[in-house]
Amino acid sequence: MFANDKSIDNLQDLFQEFRKYLELQGQYLRFEVIEKLTILLSTLVLIFILIIVGVMALFYFSFMLVYMLAMTTGSFAAGYAIIGAALILIALLIYHFRAALIFQPMVNFLARLFLDDSNKPKQ
Repeated sequence: MFANDKSIDNLQDLFQEFRKYLELQGQYLRFEVIEKLTILLSTLVLIFILIIVGVMALFYFSFMLVYMLAMTTGSFAAGYAIIGAALILIALLIYHFRAALIFQPMVNFLARLFLDDSNKPKQ
């Protein structure tokens, strides 16, 4: 079938090079997945920290507003009721607009992170 042994050697070399290529592609894929997971996890940690700090700030600001409203209304109970109602209203608004405020930005971030190939040359 083959004219000489050089053809067999060339096929063996080609097979070995193809195997090396597949191994390198596998390593590249692992590195890319690790990079994207690192970005994702660091973003989640950052958001978690910002939420904790934001909740703490909201807690202290709401107490400040309660005391200010208590001076205006003359009653701490009225101040707490007003702030409680405002927080419930904010929670309902966030729930109502959850698709635009939470889901869509998350989908856009994940799509950009996992589907956008910034390494490909632009044509």
